[in-house]
Amino acid sequence: MRIYVTSVFVSDQAMALKFYTDVLGFAVKTDVPAGEYRWLTVVAKDEPDGTELLLEPSEHPAVGPYRTALVQDGIPAASFQVPDLDAEVARLVDLGVKFTQKPVDAGAVKMAVLDDTCGNLIQLVEMTPGQ
Repeated sequence: MRIYVTSVFVSDQAMALKFYTDVLGFAVKTDVPAGEYRWLTVVAKDEPDGTELLLEPSEHPAVGPYRTALVQDGIPAASFQVPDLDAEVARLVDLGVKFTQKPVDAGAVKMAVLDDTCGNLIQLVEMTPGQ
């Protein structure tokens, strides 16, 4: 068994697509109409058959309070691994990305948290060598 698709709720699919592809660097895997929205997934460019991230519309009534509580408590909706956190943060800051937590060494990992502009906090993680 493996994870096939996981999701983040987004306030605007078009805006999320632009952020997750043009800024974060993911590639579109699937983009098909699904009623008034789209089944819209992205993957890591170097893992086209890897886990898909569904950019899911946040229209369900439970999503607003859930996302608001997560953001207020500083809890990321998802976590992405990067090989060099400091370099990735510098690249993203140059692109205008806002971070709610600057890089911090947390023992087994080094991590930072960014605002995805679509209602979520996203954690970036660099694994400490040997972990």
